[in-house]
Amino acid sequence: MTIASHLATDRPAVTAEERGRVDAMVRQASTSFYWAMRLLPGEKRRAIFAVYAFCRNVDDIADDEGWTLGEKRRALKDWEDALDRLYEGGLPEGLVARALKEPIARFGLARADFQAVIDGMEMDAGEPIVAPPRAELDLYCDRVAAAVGRLCVCIFGEPGEAGRRVADALGRALQLTNILRDVHEDAERDRLYLPRELIEAEGLPSGDLPAILASPRYPAVWRALAGEAERAFSDAGTALAACDRARMRPARIMMEVYRRNLARMQALSDTDIADPAVPKRLVGKAEKLAIALRYGIL
Repeated sequence: MTIASHLATDRPAVTAEERGRVDAMVRQASTSFYWAMRLLPGEKRRAIFAVYAFCRNVDDIADDEGWTLGEKRRALKDWEDALDRLYEGGLPEGLVARALKEPIARFGLARADFQAVIDGMEMDAGEPIVAPPRAELDLYCDRVAAAVGRLCVCIFGEPGEAGRRVADALGRALQLTNILRDVHEDAERDRLYLPRELIEAEGLPSGDLPAILASPRYPAVWRALAGEAERAFSDAGTALAACDRARMRPARIMMEVYRRNLARMQALSDTDIADPAVPKRLVGKAEKLAIALRYGIL
């Protein structure tokens, strides 16, 4: 018997009440993701929510300022052990881990993609990332975003090369948009994800976070990375055109929400980009719902 068939025929890993608790985790943590994914059929929706709950859990471990690095690494290692148990046909403890059992079996989710997410959290859990070299930023985006996308497209029903191209391009676009949105918030935690090459191209010292953000050249760095995000969205749109439109509706919803966020941030003046007190005019809850309804129907 294969691992997948063993997992699929074993007793249910979670009860209906426990599934509701996983759904609540997603609803409380991310309105963009929730509205994009709630339109999926029940089985796919439950699978996607379980994947998101996993991502939220390991991200919280990496970001918990009350934990030592050793404690974070042990908690992430516990997740690795839980995944090993799942892929060996067992049932680990913990609601979120158990909720992954059926999605892994039914949709053929790759162990390597879950591991990539954990490895990305290891990067965040260690010494603060400040102006990473391009290769490091690319690896980070692949681990914390594209790997999640690769899990999602398998659940959507596009597990092949076309779906993978969407996952890689859209994952990068979404992560770069998050980085651009959160520059000042990240700086409060001594983090700066803007790539070193763009910073040095503007003649700024890549190791001096306060000096970078205080420089009149900082908005030029920000806009250069925004241009990369814009191109990644374009690549994602091209990749989506090669996929089944109905299956990939949730990906289109996420792309539209984040693409609008990027465009609105790009429309800010350089002064506003540099000022942490200026609020970002991002897509609100009502607009997210409208986008979900539009792209969920068309």
